[in-house]
Amino acid sequence: MDLKILLLSTLLGFICDSSAQQEGNECIKGNARYCGECIQVGAKCGWCTDPDFLKQGEATSTRCDEIESLKKRGCAAAKIEDPRGKQNILRNKAVTSRSKGGVKLKPEDITQIQPQKLSLVLRSGEPQTFNVKFKRAEDYPIDLYYLMDLSYSMKDDLENVKNLGTRLMLEMSKITSDFKIGFGSFVEKTVMPYISTTPAKLLNPCTGDQNCTSPFSYKNVLNLTEDGKQFNTLVGQQQISGNLDSPEGGFDAIMQVAVCGSTIGWRNVTRLLVFSTDAGFHFAGDGKLGGIVLPNDGKCHLEDNMYTMSHYYDYPSIAHLVQKLSDNNIQTIFAVTEEFQPVYKELKNLIPKSAVGTLSANSSNVINLIIDAYNSLSSEVILENSKLPEGVSMTYQAHCKNGVVNEGESGRKCSNISIGDEVSFNIGVTSKGCPKQTDPSKSEVIKIKPLGFTEELEITLSFICECDCHKDRIPKSELCHNGNGTYECGACKCNEGRIGRQCECSTNEVSSEDMDKNCRKDNGTDICSNNGDCVCGTCECKKRENPEERYSGKFCECDNFNCDRSNNKLCGGHGRCECRMCICDANWTGSACDCSLGTSTCLASNKQICNGRGTCECGTCKCTDPKFQGPTCEICPTCPGVCAEHKECVQCKAFGTGEKKDNCERDCSYFNLIKVKDRDMLPQPGQAFPLMHCKERDANDCWFYYTYAVNNNTEKEVHVVETLDCPSGPPIIPIVAGVVAGIVLIGLALLLIWKLLMIIHDRREFAKFEKEKMNAKWDTQENPIYKSPINKFQNPNYGRKAAVL
Repeated sequence: MDLKILLLSTLLGFICDSSAQQEGNECIKGNARYCGECIQVGAKCGWCTDPDFLKQGEATSTRCDEIESLKKRGCAAAKIEDPRGKQNILRNKAVTSRSKGGVKLKPEDITQIQPQKLSLVLRSGEPQTFNVKFKRAEDYPIDLYYLMDLSYSMKDDLENVKNLGTRLMLEMSKITSDFKIGFGSFVEKTVMPYISTTPAKLLNPCTGDQNCTSPFSYKNVLNLTEDGKQFNTLVGQQQISGNLDSPEGGFDAIMQVAVCGSTIGWRNVTRLLVFSTDAGFHFAGDGKLGGIVLPNDGKCHLEDNMYTMSHYYDYPSIAHLVQKLSDNNIQTIFAVTEEFQPVYKELKNLIPKSAVGTLSANSSNVINLIIDAYNSLSSEVILENSKLPEGVSMTYQAHCKNGVVNEGESGRKCSNISIGDEVSFNIGVTSKGCPKQTDPSKSEVIKIKPLGFTEELEITLSFICECDCHKDRIPKSELCHNGNGTYECGACKCNEGRIGRQCECSTNEVSSEDMDKNCRKDNGTDICSNNGDCVCGTCECKKRENPEERYSGKFCECDNFNCDRSNNKLCGGHGRCECRMCICDANWTGSACDCSLGTSTCLASNKQICNGRGTCECGTCKCTDPKFQGPTCEICPTCPGVCAEHKECVQCKAFGTGEKKDNCERDCSYFNLIKVKDRDMLPQPGQAFPLMHCKERDANDCWFYYTYAVNNNTEKEVHVVETLDCPSGPPIIPIVAGVVAGIVLIGLALLLIWKLLMIIHDRREFAKFEKEKMNAKWDTQENPIYKSPINKFQNPNYGRKAAVL
């Protein structure tokens, strides 16, 4: 199983490596026919202009390759076309640094973005990166236009807005010393809610005795001004109007405020539009209810400060409104009642640089709402760019406060920016090919700006679509077969209908059979050896999946990948493959360039080649003395003293004993130890490498047996019997037993002698006692006071017959 997994991993690794090579060399895969086409394939691609660069059978497209590959194939660096992109900063005014109360600058003299203008020359696939700074200037001018819904439900709100001018001027003076305010109002298209109403109803749409002005779509009441009192006066003169449906025509009003800049009086400063309402909105398509079908044209139609085309053009779409607000750098604040918060929050998500605030029932909190919304909008910078030319892409990376780095789509934005804070953006511009236009040298202009600000960075783009050598092209060159092509960058670019490396053939002149005949080595071989196509009687060899592998030769009979290998490397890694033969590097020879002609690897420690006991062949010693082996024929396993030399290390590694047991790992790691159960399992003589049998004794008089050898991989091996052979019980017992037996026998003999003497002594004493007894003179009587301890009784019926019952 492990072997299968290993083979599978190796195969997958080979496939992945081949795929990586194939994907990595996009230059060859591009099949570029001329230099200009080659450099548009990718940033790594170059074109070799050397006329003699191509080998026979190679197509013109093989001039296009990666730079290093071209050099390896023999193209001099001076002959390689590899133009590079560049950039040039044209205007680089530093961002403004000043404090409030200092010299008052005109809006056009304040700089918040740097640089302001640059030019980029783009090479296909090569990104041009640059840095853009943004700094919020202190005391920056602000224009604020208050656009109010004057339908009847906003009657109490109007009372509070009448004094808004002076109060807002006072609050905004804390932020900027240059502030202007304007006012406009809106209700609804006159045609929408009153189609079926009477003319009198149009004049006074309110009910009862309420006096209201006639409905209108949008009216510019006050252009932007620094006079807060005038704001109060004009707003105080406004009257409420009315309509029948809930949604209002606010989008018409917003569009006119955005596009009528000259009438409104917008300056190139921070532009705020406060949209105040307590209702929803009509948008594109709703005009059909009143018979209005023409789409909003997004143009200014104010006459005497009144929108005059509300009955002619439909409401604008949200997308159209977003575009116009962005084009005119207007930041929108939706001040709406709590009931319509969800609707306008969804709208905010569609309109960049906009905010939503909750308007109280009578607009009493409008000033705080405006201040909070302005702080929220101005604390965030978002970069946007104009429409990019075809094939051009941009990437953003934002470096914000406190080391925060944003990438991807968030790379356009930095938040929580205070006045005086500076942030930067790394921007990359990349082109894929040249734009499809009649004049490739024509420049394109794109702009990058922070949303809600008038300042911008203007970038002029130009594209590298041709090589420098294109300028020296020779139309109708004689090098291209009697002028049938343009000689350009070392190759012929054939005219329409001509083919061949020198444009020598016409597609209509040469028959297929004639061409095929010239592409066969002989009648028995395939066309172009089945490795190419016959083009104009000349073989153009096929390309391999691996772009590093190539066919060549007049009949594509050669290749650079079917040579002998060594160590799984083509030509051993010491040569190159040409026409299926290895061309070896210096000091290497052999069919696979695996034989080194150097002798440095054969020098022994005594500076003799192979220790004087062998010959150096292909950088490796061939030992002629069978007793010696090793890389330089210096190892002799069977020489005297070998066993004693390795005794201590074998003892410590196998049994953990001996003098080197404390430093065994340090001193004895030079050989591999293999344990066997008994002496019969030790390696025996007759192997491919010399072997030494060893028998050594340890400090306990135990024998251990092992073999020492150096195998064919020059690795030292020791096979050792895992058990010691120590002196055991059977040889010692007879000696001890004999000694003990001798001692016991002597003891027994002495004991028998002693017993015999005692018996003789006892008998003599007994005989003497008997003799003295017989010679005694006294009489023997019973002791008169002696009484026998025995009592005798007799059954009185003993001996009688038993009675019969």
